[in-house]
Amino acid sequence: MENEPVRIPSPLLSLVPVIVLVGLLFFSIRIFGGDTMEGASQMVLLVATAVCILIAMTHCRVGWKQIESAIVRNISGVTTALLILLLIGALSGSWMVSGIIPTLIYYGVQIIHPDFFLVTTCLICALVSVMTGSSWTTVATIGIALFGIGKVQGFSEGWIAGAIISGAYFGDKVSPLSDTTILASSIAEVPLFKHIRYLMITTIPTMTITLLIFLIAGFSHKATSFEEIKVFTAALSATYQISLWLLLVPLMMGILIVRKAPPLITLFMAVIVAGLCAVIFQPDLLYQIAGLDVHNISSLFKGLIITFCNKTQIETGNTALNELVSTRGMAGMMNTIWLIICAMCFGGAMTAGRMLASIMSVFLRFMKRTAGLVASTVVTGFFLNTCTADQYLSIILTGDMFKPVYKQKGYESRLLSRAVEDGATVLSPLVPWNTCGMTQATVLGVSTFVYLPYCFFNLISPFMSIIVAATGYKIKRISNEKD
Repeated sequence: MENEPVRIPSPLLSLVPVIVLVGLLFFSIRIFGGDTMEGASQMVLLVATAVCILIAMTHCRVGWKQIESAIVRNISGVTTALLILLLIGALSGSWMVSGIIPTLIYYGVQIIHPDFFLVTTCLICALVSVMTGSSWTTVATIGIALFGIGKVQGFSEGWIAGAIISGAYFGDKVSPLSDTTILASSIAEVPLFKHIRYLMITTIPTMTITLLIFLIAGFSHKATSFEEIKVFTAALSATYQISLWLLLVPLMMGILIVRKAPPLITLFMAVIVAGLCAVIFQPDLLYQIAGLDVHNISSLFKGLIITFCNKTQIETGNTALNELVSTRGMAGMMNTIWLIICAMCFGGAMTAGRMLASIMSVFLRFMKRTAGLVASTVVTGFFLNTCTADQYLSIILTGDMFKPVYKQKGYESRLLSRAVEDGATVLSPLVPWNTCGMTQATVLGVSTFVYLPYCFFNLISPFMSIIVAATGYKIKRISNEKD
């Protein structure tokens, strides 16, 4: 079978593994609810992978070694992301126990007025994400702090997470430091800043609409009373040593990012320094986490390791606050990592079986006009996010697939790079089994389906891209293309 020519499956047959995946996920969510990531989703992905492999080997004549190689390539491609996830788990634990996030919450609830909380959250996350170039880092640091502030002020988890993710993915989309921005421009062979300038045509209107929605929602919100906020801040100050000195850690992290230090080094340094801050500012909490009666260096060390690696539950005297400041450490990321590996198996099998190429051929039929071309690119980006479960693969495959089509039809390459960003990049956190969707849901502790309706920036971006294409605004042919 290894030497036989590969047969391209029909689009209908290629959709069978996807239909199996979606159908089984639907039943899993109905049965397990929020616990689907604890094993059900992983098994669903493996079953869908098995169906895909069965079709590939029996109908398409694809050898096992080809499928295995594709799966291995997919998994190796997300190795860095898996390490980042582990460090984010340690980061969330150390920043909480050390008092960094409680300090941000303590001052934040007193500074940010509830009426402007959602719009402020979106803007802050957008600014941080532009500076860092990473939505994951933004959500895992300032995002968690803002999430705590929002909870104290009485906002629902969906609204808070939606504002955080909307802002974070604005930066992920337009920052010159963002790997997705660089990747999209590189795939389409467009100079980076030319790509970013062209992105602004769809991104600025989208962000404006998003901020207006959050502003209106903030004024419509019935905020927690001032007395309740006082209870929360009193509980925080009674449990943690609140100090402005702790804010030097986020500042240090910002400096490392500006100096373009590698993400793994930046996150590792932030974890280590936060651990030192926990020893200096919150030794009693470390003793409490260690569960030892003897207060010595060994107890501090045990408490610190548990903070980095395992679940912590700090007693604050306030039930709601107890839940807010609890952390899961690196161990809390294991279900997400397990899910990502299973998702990469599915994506690798779909690629090796030529099923993605077959399905994509259907989209090519709808590209008679500019709007149809852009719409097909956007839909393809979203579809690949669901099938490959990885935004980087989505960007690469969408760009490679449509590059000759745009060239053949005489469209400028920056139209392709923008459509890829408007589809593949911003829609990735809205797919529950995508690496981005799984990560944001795990870090914030909010199901993808809960925050999805409130990620207005992510939801509006694809439609804005199609609308602008339909108007023909700033869309030029290659012969007229200027820098």
